[in-house]
Amino acid sequence: MYSRILPHPSRQSFFLFGPRGTGKSSWVRTTFPKSTYIDLLEDEVYRRLLARPDSLGDFLSPTCSVVILDEVQKVPALLDEVHRLIERRKMQFILTGSSARKLKRQGVNLLAGRALTYSIFPMTAKELGSDFNLQKALKFGHLPMAVTSENPRKFLESYVRTYLKEEVEQEGLTRNLGSFARFLEAASFSQASLLSISQIASDAHVHRKVVEDYFGILRDLLLSYELPVFTRRAKREMMTKRKFYFFDVGLFRTLRPKGPLDSEAELNGASFETLCLQELLALNHYLESGYEFFHWRTRKHQEVDLVLYGERGLLAFEFKASSRLRESDFAMLRLFGEDYPQAKLHLVYGGNETRSHAGVRVLAARDFFSSAETLLR
Repeated sequence: MYSRILPHPSRQSFFLFGPRGTGKSSWVRTTFPKSTYIDLLEDEVYRRLLARPDSLGDFLSPTCSVVILDEVQKVPALLDEVHRLIERRKMQFILTGSSARKLKRQGVNLLAGRALTYSIFPMTAKELGSDFNLQKALKFGHLPMAVTSENPRKFLESYVRTYLKEEVEQEGLTRNLGSFARFLEAASFSQASLLSISQIASDAHVHRKVVEDYFGILRDLLLSYELPVFTRRAKREMMTKRKFYFFDVGLFRTLRPKGPLDSEAELNGASFETLCLQELLALNHYLESGYEFFHWRTRKHQEVDLVLYGERGLLAFEFKASSRLRESDFAMLRLFGEDYPQAKLHLVYGGNETRSHAGVRVLAARDFFSSAETLLR
């Protein structure tokens, strides 16, 4: 069992959001071993509380002080009862969910500030420690079961099928699983790239509006990220399209079909960038560094993979899976540095040498993953 670095309050109620399979249930049960655990994925429990949310108290003993409600978004009406129990019995609730937006869309106010909100991500290299394996991570990602399974490929294939069945079909998010499956495959070609709704609609053979709805499903289930363009005090004409990522490398590689025309180098490029982004997103949240995440792309197709902006500063990153660098690999970072002289410039690559080069900090992958937290402090 790996130790997670997720911060949490000791007494105040809180939400813990994250996609299915990121370890929410294991973490809360390990961290709060004496709590009362209520799993809304259990059919009998789910049906009983769905019919009578006000019967939540029947599951709790008079001496109960800490309650875990797992996958609370399945019965949003429970939050009214949770609110009452927090006020009257001063209980602490740990509320996990795989969709914050779903709760908000149903008019739930997330307990009006009486509960804090945290997120959990796929595992980080920091959490894995000496067990971190870059080549394995680039193929199978960092979902806990993918890390520990003897057959991570089979686990990930099952994970995709489970999501299609349990999350999409049972929740009635779409009536056509076939078109949604084609959409997922088409979207995988946009990993770490500008998002083109029209192109994906064409590739998946569905209408543009349907694709927009499908991306809404991905966001609802916390399965994807979209990075906006960094435009603050822009000196150039900027693009407006967002950059798209499935939330975990393993999910991307499982959804992405590979044929004879696909090179391993092409897949590794998107995988490498995604894995680096995963690490920074998770650590930024866990360390409460407060950075916002962007990409930078001008109308002339000048681009930087990732820009972090916050009170602590401005950071720019380029990611190159190759073990060798060329002078041209530094050009876009230098261009960004001309527009933003205060920015700290980083180039993370698949080689072994960490050094500085003409104002850019060059980080070997192993050094980036072993010390990413220091970049955010």
